[in-house]
Formats: sequence, structure tokens, C-alpha cells
Amino acid sequence: MIEMRSDTFTLPTERMVSAMTQAALGDDVYGEDPTANRLEQLAAESVGKPAACLMPSGTMANLAALLVHVERGRKILVGNESDIYLYEAGGASVCGGAVYEPIPTQPNGTLALDDLAAALPPDPDDPQFALPGVVCVENTHNRMGGQVLDQAYLAELRRFASGHGLPVHMDGARIFNAAVASGVPAAQIAAHADSVQFCLSKGLSAPVGSILAGEVGFVAKARRFRKMLGGGTRQAGVFAAAGLVALTSMVDRLAEDHQHAARLAEGLAEVDGIDVDPKSVTTNIVLFRVTANGLDDEHFLHAATQRGLAMSEFGHGRIRAVTHRGVSSADVSAAVAIVADVVREAR
Repeated sequence: MIEMRSDTFTLPTERMVSAMTQAALGDDVYGEDPTANRLEQLAAESVGKPAACLMPSGTMANLAALLVHVERGRKILVGNESDIYLYEAGGASVCGGAVYEPIPTQPNGTLALDDLAAALPPDPDDPQFALPGVVCVENTHNRMGGQVLDQAYLAELRRFASGHGLPVHMDGARIFNAAVASGVPAAQIAAHADSVQFCLSKGLSAPVGSILAGEVGFVAKARRFRKMLGGGTRQAGVFAAAGLVALTSMVDRLAEDHQHAARLAEGLAEVDGIDVDPKSVTTNIVLFRVTANGLDDEHFLHAATQRGLAMSEFGHGRIRAVTHRGVSSADVSAAVAIVADVVREAR
């Protein structure tokens, strides 16, 4: 199977498996796992923050960040196409009594400052209105096709948020894809946010784990929420060891995934009955539409899977294909051929 549903399907490298079996271990809830501690230090440095906390998942890391930033009854200003809003089960409302305020997401993944301003209460002293508590931004932006947010925009967003006394949280699940694609270091990207989450288990290929980074006091509070949410693992060094390998050896190779995604988009653009804009592909996510008569998304995906290609439906009439370490150059060529075959047989 050529697996393009997500980069979460990456498997750990041999070096990761070896590191996991040899990791020095302790009890991470007590702060005594040396491998987890080393990973947190390296992770904090990689995004230019004073401290970091290892979390089991990106969902937990984002939730912990929101619980620290937002008091009960306050609003989370978040994109209506963001992972936090769509795919994380409303955790901040369930666990923290916070209100999600969805902001229209622009095609490039940004949130227009005018739209954010419109979400602010006309009179913050009027008790009828829920007050804002945090602004969330996603980089790269998954639902917008892996778009990298421009540095100038992030600077403007930070100035806007600071002007209204609001922290910025960055869901940087794929921040290293953004860094590699833009040539801007991850620390420079994260500098525009008070806190940042990134995944070790997507393109970086670790089997599990995400990082939440920020100021020392912020991370200390997040660590308490991690425990409350059930994320206090014990010998965390078993999977932290893979995270260390991910951060030290897997970042630069993300460029190969981006090249494969670009070639995939270019190949799909040559298929009559497929609508895709290769110029919109900047990282490892390709979004396209099936326009062939008599072929809907469900039947297209089923037929592709039967031929050995797994992709996913992605809303708004789109299909998503994600490249990663498990997808080779030959797989890209085969994927284009399979799509062309499916479309041709449907005619």
C-alpha cells in the first residue's frame, strides 16, 4: 500500500528503535527521566523557548496550552479551518470552560486582523460579552494544504494580539516543514508566539510524542495540566529517545517530502478529470478535486485503495495526499498512474 492518508503513518527508523532500547530511564512524573529531560531541553532550544514539556500527543499539548492561557468563560480566537477547532474534540470547552470563537480562515492559512478585531467585545466592561483569552494560529496550515504562514504576517498578528493583551499560541504541528520550506529557522518562526506545539510523530517519524514550549512559568503550569489529563507517563525516555533522533537527524530530510509532493501535484495536474494547482503546494500536503463525470470522492478513494493507494477525503470536495518518509519517488510515480487509471476506468 502506498500510504498517503497522513504523515502520522511514518514508522520509526532503525536508529530510533535502537535508541529506544538503549535509553537511560527514570520516572518522568518525578522529573527524573534523563532522556526525556534531554529531549525537552533540545526541543526548547530548537524553537527558541526557555522551557518545554514532552506530551503524548499534539492534541494534549494544544489543550494544555489553552488551559494555561484561557480562564473559564473566556474565548479562544481560532481559525474555523484549524485542527484545534475541528479535530480536537472541543477539549478546552469540556475541560476548561472556554468558548471557541471560529474566525474565517483565509486561503493562505492566515486569520485576517479585521476578522479578529470583529471578535473582540465592543465594550470589554460589559458583562454580557465573553472576553477573549488567546489567539491561535496554525503553521503549517493543514486544511489549507500545508501553507506556510508568512513571517511579516506573524509579526503583524503578534502586534495585534499584544495590543489587546492577548497571548498567541502556535499549533506548529509541522513547524519544521514550515522552516525547511521557507528557509526560516523554527526558532524565528516560533518567536512570534508565546507558546508553540510541535509533533515528533508526523514527518519527523518518531512513533509518539509532541512538545509544548514556552516560558518557564507557562510550561510549569502546562506540566500540571498534563498530569491532570492523564499524560504523566513514567519511563518516558523509551519514546523520548526516538524524539531525540527525530530532532537531530530528521528535520533536513523533510525537503525530500516537499519535492515529492510537488512532483505528485505536477503529475496529477496532467490527469484529465483531476483539478489541482501545483503552485499551491509548498510543503508535503497536496489537495485536489476529482472532476471526472460519474466519479464521486467515495468511489474514487475506494478504487484507489483497491489498487494500492490510500488517500483521504478532506472536506469541501477535496482529496488530501500527504508525502512523508514512507513514500518514495517511485511511489509518487505509481500514485499518479493509479489515479489516472481510476479516472480512465470511470469514463
